[in-house]
Formats: sequence, structure tokens, C-alpha cells
Amino acid sequence: MKKAVTVIAVLMLFFAISPVCKAESGEGSGLDRCPVCGKLVHKYPEIAAFIYYEKNGKIRYLAFDGVVDMMKFYFEPNRWGDFGNIKMHILKMVVRGYSTKKPIWAKRAWYAYVDTPDKKGGIKLIPFKSKESARKFMREHSAERVIGFDGISKAMLYGEQKKERE
Repeated sequence: MKKAVTVIAVLMLFFAISPVCKAESGEGSGLDRCPVCGKLVHKYPEIAAFIYYEKNGKIRYLAFDGVVDMMKFYFEPNRWGDFGNIKMHILKMVVRGYSTKKPIWAKRAWYAYVDTPDKKGGIKLIPFKSKESARKFMREHSAERVIGFDGISKAMLYGEQKKERE
């Protein structure tokens, strides 16, 4: 019974907050730093990504200066600080669509995967609301492939996947 009440409470919190929260409104102190690279996120609003989670009964968020850093954090949260079992408390993850700049739930987005090791930034995951939009970007910008959230791997984020194929 206690477990059911907890699940219901978490679901109520999840649906009580809007699907875009701070990601759309641009609220925040302007001092949010990406926990992975340390950059000030407000300098990169068009590529900002967010993880919303529950801690001590309050909804909190982490801001990232891009999808790749958010995913690096997602795969190894305690590499970037003492975040305990944060993955069990994630309510949602939000990215911004490449062309629209509007928030999209990360797990519903499609990503054009770009690996340019010769350029600064190297690995990129460009988010889109639809698979067709991601495919169009891939054709026009020589992206390697289009993937869904579940297709993103830790090896991909660090460029190790390309080394394995060579």
C-alpha cells in the first residue's frame, strides 16, 4: 500500500508540472552551470537540455549546455558529482528541437548523430521532434545516422564506437 501511494505521488508530481517547465519559460537564475563541462547554460539557450528530478519532495532540475553533456551525465551521474541514485528519481528530460528551438521530451525525440573528430565539439546529437526532420537534416548535413533515445550509447558519446568499427 505504501509503495502504491509513493508511485501515485510521483505520478501526480510528474503530471502537475508542465511538460516544458523552465526549458520553455527561460526562468532560472542565469547562473546554471552544466555539471559536466561547467559552462554557463544561459549562454547557449538554443541547445540547452534539462533533467528534472524529485529530491526530498521537491522538483529540481539540472541544466546542460547540450544533449551530449546531458547524456554523459545520464549514463554516469556520479562521475560528475555526488548525485546518489538520481536516475531513480528522474521525472523527465527535455531537449530543444534543432529548427524550432522548442522543448521536446528527450525520450520522444529523434537525433541526428554527427561525429566530426577533426573539429571542436566532435560528437553531436542534434534533436528533432520527428524522425523525418532528423532524416532530412542527415541528408543535408552529412550526419552519420538518425537514432532514437534508446539508440544512444555511452561509447557513442565518447567517440569509441567509431574506433570499434575501424
